[in-house]
Amino acid sequence: MPWYMIMANRKDIIEALKSSLRSSGFTYAEIARQLKLSEISIKRSFSQRNFKLDRLEQICKLIDLELSDLLRLADEQETKISSLTIEQEQELINDTKFLLVAICVQNAWQLEEILENYNLTKPECIKYLIRLEAHGLIRLLPGNRVRRLLAQDFHWCVGGPIEKFYEQQVQREFFDASFSKPREMRHYLIGMLSNQSIKTMEKELLKLQKTFSDLQEEDSKVSVRFRKNVGLFLAFRPWELSTLSKLRIQKK
Repeated sequence: MPWYMIMANRKDIIEALKSSLRSSGFTYAEIARQLKLSEISIKRSFSQRNFKLDRLEQICKLIDLELSDLLRLADEQETKISSLTIEQEQELINDTKFLLVAICVQNAWQLEEILENYNLTKPECIKYLIRLEAHGLIRLLPGNRVRRLLAQDFHWCVGGPIEKFYEQQVQREFFDASFSKPREMRHYLIGMLSNQSIKTMEKELLKLQKTFSDLQEEDSKVSVRFRKNVGLFLAFRPWELSTLSKLRIQKK
């Protein structure tokens, strides 16, 4: 990972390093002794979060920690956002270009990829990225690189502006298809299940949802040229067709 990305996450990197050192039983005094430095200089570097790359690598080696593993630990410890406020969602809905940039960023697009594929100017795209950073969805790095801050369990507000948008437009457009083309699938099942089987189905659907999220995160490292927009619609609930339920004998 480029050094400028490490610098952009300096606080998280140092906190992850301190945590790893504590777990390994290393004190500032021991680090200073191993590196042949004064304990005061080590304490100062940690308090000011001021480490050169080679010094950071030296400290990592003391506890058999690769720099890449330290970055991963820092990423895991960083506070990430799980949802927006109603007002923030409405702000996205009110501006189609803003919504577009947000969706692109969610799919790990960088600035140049957005500009290559959509009719946006660089200044207005950067403006939208700054707004996304203000909402806590991303961190802007040097060179206008983007670091996403979405938690794996990120979700839209129930009954909020985004969900209503999906119900009124996305859902209609998504199902306006024959689902007969390659890689298109539509299966509609009706049956009777026990309460235990319903719980099993709920667990399986949650697993599928996580699989989708995991694959999306894994593929975020793949060039946009080799990825396609896809849609997955999951729905499951106890239900009976209204024309049939009217014929049911109402039990007292």
